[in-house]
Amino acid sequence: MDRMLVVVFGTESKAYEGKKALLQLENEGSIVVYAHAVIAKNADGTATLKQSDDPGPLGTLVGTSLGSLIGLLGGPAGLAIGAAVGLVAGSTADLNNARIGDDFLDDVIKELLPNRFAVVAEIQEDWTTPVDTRMEAIGGTVFRRALSDVKDTVDDEEIAAMKADVAQMKAEHAQARADRKTKLQEKINQLDSKIQARLEKTKERRQAAEIRAKAKVEILKAKAATLKAKAADTTI
Repeated sequence: MDRMLVVVFGTESKAYEGKKALLQLENEGSIVVYAHAVIAKNADGTATLKQSDDPGPLGTLVGTSLGSLIGLLGGPAGLAIGAAVGLVAGSTADLNNARIGDDFLDDVIKELLPNRFAVVAEIQEDWTTPVDTRMEAIGGTVFRRALSDVKDTVDDEEIAAMKADVAQMKAEHAQARADRKTKLQEKINQLDSKIQARLEKTKERRQAAEIRAKAKVEILKAKAATLKAKAADTTI
């Protein structure tokens, strides 16, 4: 299962130790790490990107679920993180792109207090014990949430509802007096514009999701090839 993972630590050194442990778990075959970063919560409530993985098949953090979550963790005044990864921190769009609920974000923010640090990662894991055991031993507090695609369903339902409204208004328009026809047509045009805008946004998000999915497949193939090569070396 693909999940968003946030592990909060009291010191920067512990956070880097946590990042190292995360990558060790991947090398052991316990998890797959798609992308990761270490962030610091500053005294003023903003967040600073301390370290991130090198751009791979997923590209930079910009536009990814992980990048959106990092932007949100900076809070409304998260200018430092916004400048680092090109995000508008704290926006509703970021929450949608992060594909996690606002309750998850609230839980993390309550723990990620000023002068604390966190390892943030998008991972694939079959069970939670390996990560929890390793991180808790270092002193980390673990938060995780499965990535959700529910937003697409919500968009489809809202678009269908708006189309139903348009159909109803068109039916009324056909039977309305001349003065009423003009007002109805204005409302129909406005709603049509909203529908087209929503359709375009939904299309863009689904295209981005397809790109991420293909990139993750490539990551998995690359990691499988690396593990196979390591196994071959040990048998020689």
